[in-house]
Amino acid sequence: MQTSVLKNAFRTSTGCSLTSLYRMSSKPKKNAAAQKTYFTKVHGLANIAPLIEDGQVTYRSRFLRSDSYEQNSEKNRIMVSEFGTLALPDPCKNFFQRFLSRFEMLKPTDNASVSFVKYKGDYYVSTETNYMHRVDPDTLESKQKVDWSKFIAVNGATAHPHIDPDGTAYNMGNSYKNKGAFYNIIRVPPERDSPKDTLEGAKILCSIAPLDKFKPSYYHSFGMSENYVVFIEQPIKMDLFKIVTGKLRGKSINEAVYWDPNQETIFHLIDKQTGKEMPVKYYTKALSTFHQINAFEQDGFLMLDMCCSDDGQAINNFLIQNLRQSGEGLDEMYNTMCQPLPRRFVLPLNITSETPLEQNLNTRHDSTATAVFRTKNQVFCTFEDLCGEDLKDYGGLEFPHINYAKYNTKPYRYYYGCGFRHLVGDSLIKMDLESKSFKVWCQPDLYPSEPVFVPSPNAEEEDDGVILSVIITPVKDKSTFLLVLDAKTFEELGRAEVPVNIPYGFHGAFNSSA
Repeated sequence: MQTSVLKNAFRTSTGCSLTSLYRMSSKPKKNAAAQKTYFTKVHGLANIAPLIEDGQVTYRSRFLRSDSYEQNSEKNRIMVSEFGTLALPDPCKNFFQRFLSRFEMLKPTDNASVSFVKYKGDYYVSTETNYMHRVDPDTLESKQKVDWSKFIAVNGATAHPHIDPDGTAYNMGNSYKNKGAFYNIIRVPPERDSPKDTLEGAKILCSIAPLDKFKPSYYHSFGMSENYVVFIEQPIKMDLFKIVTGKLRGKSINEAVYWDPNQETIFHLIDKQTGKEMPVKYYTKALSTFHQINAFEQDGFLMLDMCCSDDGQAINNFLIQNLRQSGEGLDEMYNTMCQPLPRRFVLPLNITSETPLEQNLNTRHDSTATAVFRTKNQVFCTFEDLCGEDLKDYGGLEFPHINYAKYNTKPYRYYYGCGFRHLVGDSLIKMDLESKSFKVWCQPDLYPSEPVFVPSPNAEEEDDGVILSVIITPVKDKSTFLLVLDAKTFEELGRAEVPVNIPYGFHGAFNSSA
């Protein structure tokens, strides 16, 4: 199946301004009808003005015209290797040419299918390679292909940057050299000298050597508090030799990524002001994480909240052979998956030569997490569950979101996510950190995207706002809709139905001033 990227944008009229929810999803190229604009009425939204006024929502989508898309379309086959798909030699070449093509290095894809991100006020669609595409937020047209490696010495960057209140963006990306790999903390300033600026001024804040330079850890995102970037070196490993020889061996990249349960997970703290890595490393048992919830500093501790699993097999959940499963085959595959659960680690910051060994340093009376100083510059940590056992009935929680604009890097109470009783999310969940209780929105045969929190104008309380989620309906044709929930009560406020089949996607962004 030939795939490309579809950018989805829901717009709502708010008097003389507009608000937009941008989403990324993948779709077969053959359905060109998706490249249209639809107008739809919102049912039951009278109570959330001025977020949506006159009950009108516009939906627009467009294929990302990436180089990968154009090459695949021209040849009508996979020409660019992706994470789980290897581009095969051109059948029009002779035998000798096809043989030599096996020795060519894999080229990074620009199929930016993971998320919408924002740098210097501009929107980009991003994946985990060195390429992004700057897009027009109104037309969704790709305006410019941007290469991270033209600005700093990295071979890629995550699709989950963090933003400080002044607009400074932080990200992470690997660099690969003769001596192996390095993890790099990236900082992008908010200022721009001209409208054409993209990543000008970006710099590498810090480089970190992996535990094994030729088998670095895979990471999808990272944590950030007010003063620190938190990098989680987890035992999902990438065998660089297998990656560079993948084309020769006829193997895709995912074949070189593996879970090593014998390696502990390491938390690295990097000072955002000085760019120096803290000498103390924090260790915990082997676990995997894709998304962090929040991180904040309080009373000499750094609280790191994240969704994590006790194994790292989830990285291959969305391979095409798994997505094509059905019935008992799908159930069997799902039952082997480890549930992602929200957990908190408490990292003591004031470690000195006088700190006692083999003693729990977590003195917070409301926390069951531990942090034991076991040897010089090593603290071993155990986590505190941020949920009760009843969350497991909903398959755990992933795709976490908070009131980011106001509570990122700060103490907070609420977070939102998807429950996963299937390969994709099948419920929306609001968690309360104080009581560890939760509220749920769930209906049969409806599958929500990640919940996006949008605060009410002049909101004073943390959960004063709405939750937006795009709901796919695989058993009902052309009935996808935008769901709006009251973030406080988690009651449904309304739906904006769209007469197309919007495919499932991962991440997006909300823009209140589009």
